[in-house]
Amino acid sequence: MGGVYVLLIWVERKRKIRIGKLGPVEFARGFYFYVGRALNGLEKRINRHFRKSKRNFWHIDYLLEYSEILGIIYSLTSQGKIECKTALYLGKRFGSVRNFGSSDCRCPSHLMFKTI
Repeated sequence: MGGVYVLLIWVERKRKIRIGKLGPVEFARGFYFYVGRALNGLEKRINRHFRKSKRNFWHIDYLLEYSEILGIIYSLTSQGKIECKTALYLGKRFGSVRNFGSSDCRCPSHLMFKTI
């Protein structure tokens, strides 16, 4: 079954990370919210995010090397538009990392943050 999910991520200290084709991105210490989807195999996708040894493919893979997943919220759905609606909703309430995780849509970002 497919679905949409939000990863709650903790970045312990400020650091610059090379994020694939985005290049170097500076991350402040704080909480991050990543919105993603899996059209098929939601459980498999979420489990992949927890694996430490994997080939970096998505933007989030690069960030997860230097951070910790604290929690996940997910919804089993076949409606992919919910991913973008969720990202836009969170983007209005928190800061966002421009173009992160949104290369296949028109959203400004799929990664939002609250610094501490």
